[in-house]
Amino acid sequence: MGLKKIELSVGELALRAGIATSAVRYYEEQGLIFSRRTAGNQRRYHRAMLRRVAFIKASQTAGIPLAVIAEVLGELGDSESPSTAMWEAASKRWIDDLDHRIALLEKMRDMIGSCVGCGCLSLSACHLLNPGDELHRQGSGPRRLLAE
Repeated sequence: MGLKKIELSVGELALRAGIATSAVRYYEEQGLIFSRRTAGNQRRYHRAMLRRVAFIKASQTAGIPLAVIAEVLGELGDSESPSTAMWEAASKRWIDDLDHRIALLEKMRDMIGSCVGCGCLSLSACHLLNPGDELHRQGSGPRRLLAE
């Protein structure tokens, strides 16, 4: 039985992870994965980056933004791969965010027939855009941008 390959090229990592080579480079630019350079200035990725890319893809599928994924991966070393315990800890951090998104999607599903059906989507009348907040009571306008 042959030895497992420890390092992968950009193309090999992309192929094995099921992503484009441009995504591999982008993830590296964002500090989500890491490589070393060969004497010929070619990138080489440790096999652990396969698990990191799988973690990134699973997180993105759950709707987690890359910036938040980067925060979690930032807690790892440069070549470490996410463990089951790390995934569980990350998922606990994201539960509130996911619950909020689910509630918003359910509300949208329940209101979409009347909201989109009427065609208004007005800031003053649309309960989906302004769910009973102070701005809703004040009427339409760009005040939401000034609220901070």
